[in-house]
Amino acid sequence: MAHLTFLFFLISTLFLSSQAKLHLQPSRNQEESFTSILVSQQGLDFIKDLLINKAISSIIPLQLPATIEKSARIPFLGNVHMVISNVTIYKIDVLSSFVKPGNTGIAIVASGTTCNLTMNWHYSYSSWLVPIEISDGGRASVQVEGMEVGLTLGLEKHEGTLKLSLMDCGCYVEEITIKLDGGASWLYQGMINAFEEQIGSAVENAITNKLKDGILKLDSFLQSLPKEIPVDDNASLNVSFVENPLLSSSSIEFGINGLFTAKEKVQIPKHYRQTWQPSVFCSDQSKMLGISLDEAVFNSASALYYDAEFMEWIVDKVPDQALLNTAGWRFIIPQLYKKYPNDDMNLNVSLSSPPLIRISEHNIGATVYADVIIDVVEAGQVIPVACISLEIRGSGSVKIVGNNLGGSVKLDDLAMSLKWSQIGNLRMYLIQPVMWTLVQTVVIPYANSYLGKGFPLPIIHGFTLQNAEITLSSSKVTVCSDVAYSESHNLNQLGIYFE
Repeated sequence: MAHLTFLFFLISTLFLSSQAKLHLQPSRNQEESFTSILVSQQGLDFIKDLLINKAISSIIPLQLPATIEKSARIPFLGNVHMVISNVTIYKIDVLSSFVKPGNTGIAIVASGTTCNLTMNWHYSYSSWLVPIEISDGGRASVQVEGMEVGLTLGLEKHEGTLKLSLMDCGCYVEEITIKLDGGASWLYQGMINAFEEQIGSAVENAITNKLKDGILKLDSFLQSLPKEIPVDDNASLNVSFVENPLLSSSSIEFGINGLFTAKEKVQIPKHYRQTWQPSVFCSDQSKMLGISLDEAVFNSASALYYDAEFMEWIVDKVPDQALLNTAGWRFIIPQLYKKYPNDDMNLNVSLSSPPLIRISEHNIGATVYADVIIDVVEAGQVIPVACISLEIRGSGSVKIVGNNLGGSVKLDDLAMSLKWSQIGNLRMYLIQPVMWTLVQTVVIPYANSYLGKGFPLPIIHGFTLQNAEITLSSSKVTVCSDVAYSESHNLNQLGIYFE
């Protein structure tokens, strides 16, 4: 309970989603925001409840550092010296709690909280009636009721990460009940009750100090968060924060860069420009999380893989292998068969520019410009004989695969033209059906084998999307989802420690 603040770790980093609007501009600043994350009130409540339970189980038992002593003069007995020690909180129950973002910060309050403690008690006295010291001791159980813990947090962008600050913090104990066990406890109950105020103060101070220590550790953790998340061996997602969080009365939203970057720092075209324009919208307001990915994110991936020369390949095997022998082309390109009878062929496919992705309310469209060089393999020598330029238009769909955003594409249209030829003019209307078949049976399945796996939505290990819904709108894909946590993972595995 003293570590309720750790829920803000997940508020800040659990989900990194993407929202942006693409504008074709000549330059792009690394500080521009191409992604946003919105955690709804339902999401904040889910995280709060999860982390309260985990925090309580992690800090119990909590021993209070103070040994409390008190002396009192009692008629006929003289001076009585009383000591309580080894005060330990062994149980905490939170009746109700809430997290509420606002214009000035995030308020977190736990009320109606009860604590159960144990302690050792001891007293001693001597008087003129009894010349020797008399002492007694035992154990006591303490119940703290009506405790309220509250804090207000500030959060801002700091060098690509988040800086957390404690704006206000407090703990208030309403009522304490002490029950003694052992010795003549019934006789001394009244004396021990005099410690109620000191015990209450000790509990309040211990809880408050734990909160302050937790905030400092959490701030350090947030500032150490990685600014890139690996996608594969070649690419990463830039997840550095570029805007201060926006706090409303029922959600928190962050601005993040969100574009794909090359691990080898291959330069990609910088023609995206974005001014952060929240917010993510989910038609089902009960969803915990909203994730929006703008077409700029997809196009940054397209440009990255294109510039890194991953969009070139040699096709030497096709479902109809006869298409890779000049005999299969003898009625389509007679001069090819005449010059190279019964020779094997390769198709050297390379994209002439990055694929262009456009997202509308009705579909996801992709336009791919490619060159296909027809190679003849004669006596082990590869001979380029013609080059055909293709304009491939397709439409796609997206789906959630675990915590990945996957998809597929289908062929809608194919236009082609002859770029150059070493074997004379070609009748393109005869070649087009063959190229359509090759694109349909080779290129599209190849693309879908990768698109089906998808790329990761940056979600912390141990958390999964549940009951996700996907909608399309102008220039973006929006995923609205609930979130589940696997009990097989603990928060320490995520790098969050409550000690």
